Amino acid sequence: MLEIDGLTKRYSGLVALSNYALDLRPGSIHGVIGPNGAGKTTLFNLLSGMVRPTSGTIRLFGVDMTNSPAHDVARAGVARTFQNIRLFGDMSALDNVKVAVQQRLPIGLAQSLLSTPAFRRREHEITERARETLERLGLAAVASRPASSLPYGDQRRLEIARAVATEPKILLLDEPNAGMNPTETADLLDLIRRLRDDLDLTIILVAHDIPLVMNLCDRIQVLNYGELIADGDPAMVRNNPDVITAYLGQASHA
Repeated sequence: MLEIDGLTKRYSGLVALSNYALDLRPGSIHGVIGPNGAGKTTLFNLLSGMVRPTSGTIRLFGVDMTNSPAHDVARAGVARTFQNIRLFGDMSALDNVKVAVQQRLPIGLAQSLLSTPAFRRREHEITERARETLERLGLAAVASRPASSLPYGDQRRLEIARAVATEPKILLLDEPNAGMNPTETADLLDLIRRLRDDLDLTIILVAHDIPLVMNLCDRIQVLNYGELIADGDPAMVRNNPDVITAYLGQASHA
């Protein structure tokens, strides 16, 4: 599905990611953890086509996407969220999702200007798909509200809704529960599992919330200073001495 080999990114003398590898299993929820500066954001930027690697390869469904721009990566079936929420604050929740749906159901300029029957049918289809996505994310009740007026947890869900609306095969979630309280985080954990099961998604998750990652992910990788120091199931990673030293801390092992 997603095969990464020797992925490296250097910025002048700084190695942000070094020789990273992954063979992603379809239908899995894959976690990537590590301290600040470990290379997690660099990895997501590389996978989403926002930056290009110094070396290494990225293959998606057997196609080399190593140097593909972000729009081609998105078209191939990869969507992502961001740690810093990126919404159209003055637009309604529904319109935010409609913008995302249009990536899969584009409307021609001439159709739009002339308001043709084809345009009206497409506009209706886009609206219905956006409403279905909001319903799936538990946001139907706030569809008409401006995104900026929503509680922070709902804004996080709306960010995920926008990504899901593009109908991806692989969903990259960057700190999806940042700023959420424990109840919101527990609800999010259930939501991510439902999205995986209902939409046949494969998910890569970056998070600082260790309990979330341990409870949610089938496989976890740990980065430290751009190097992959551990790769395995949650129990294996939790008890890895290198992880304990670099990230979890000796107290977590006690």
